[in-house]
Amino acid sequence: MKTITLSLLFCLVANMAFAQQDPLYAQYLFNPLLINPAYSGLNNNFNGTVGYRTQWMGLEGQPQTMNVSLHSSFVQNKVGAGLLVTNDRIGSLSSTEINTSFAYKLQLEETTFSFGMQAGVQNFNISMNGVNPFDKTDDLFLTGERGTRINLGAGLVLKSENYFIGLSVPRLLPTTFKSGDQEFDLYNQHLYLMGAYVHYLNEHVRLKPSVLLRGVKGAPASVDVAINVNFNARHTVGVFSRNFNTFGLLLQTLLKDQYRFGYVFEMPTGKSVGTQFTTHEIALSIQLSVFDFHDRSLSNF
Repeated sequence: MKTITLSLLFCLVANMAFAQQDPLYAQYLFNPLLINPAYSGLNNNFNGTVGYRTQWMGLEGQPQTMNVSLHSSFVQNKVGAGLLVTNDRIGSLSSTEINTSFAYKLQLEETTFSFGMQAGVQNFNISMNGVNPFDKTDDLFLTGERGTRINLGAGLVLKSENYFIGLSVPRLLPTTFKSGDQEFDLYNQHLYLMGAYVHYLNEHVRLKPSVLLRGVKGAPASVDVAINVNFNARHTVGVFSRNFNTFGLLLQTLLKDQYRFGYVFEMPTGKSVGTQFTTHEIALSIQLSVFDFHDRSLSNF
């Protein structure tokens, strides 16, 4: 059995003391529901997505995230509803979260405004089975912790065929747990501000720059900047950077106007964990027009 080194464990404990970070995603434009409940049903279709991200491969205790999401528009495309299930692992900490989301949409001439909320439960488990401490009698390493907490989140989206602006706080309620006489922060509020724009170079090629600002108490702000090129509204190639210490390549393709596949390769620099610990992220989705009022055309967002 692999063991986690004490240095990594102490980093994890220190990170927990200042609140665990949300999972990172590079394909946030692929499925904005991951960070914003207001996206529920926003493209006026039924959508199902499965995603997996393995971060810093080769590093013991590396973060790994799996997610499954479903969402659709209802009531003549005036409301949206969705379901999001996420499992996130980092070192000895595992967190599983199930959220249902609801959004109400207002059509404003050529733009759509959506307000959404989500509610669910989060189950966390801190296991010491894979830990090999120097002092095996240390009480800190003898038992693990587990618990369940309630979650509430909210978000706003304003979009047209040319731009997308989203603001969200997926977890409004701080999450804490007690271990003996000590209390730890498990999660703090994360604020996301996302923006993207589509510029038509010609009838076949579209340029889509985007930015994602991410902030949480106790950690530096994070900025993702990306430039994507879309061909015939179906195939996308992009490059991006996170805080200019991680760089990545994004590839996406749409088949038969229904099935989308996305892949991301990330390489951190020496300012992060080092170039030897690469990251891979894949996502598969299906988009269907289930009801008569669903939109059968392709949307930029």
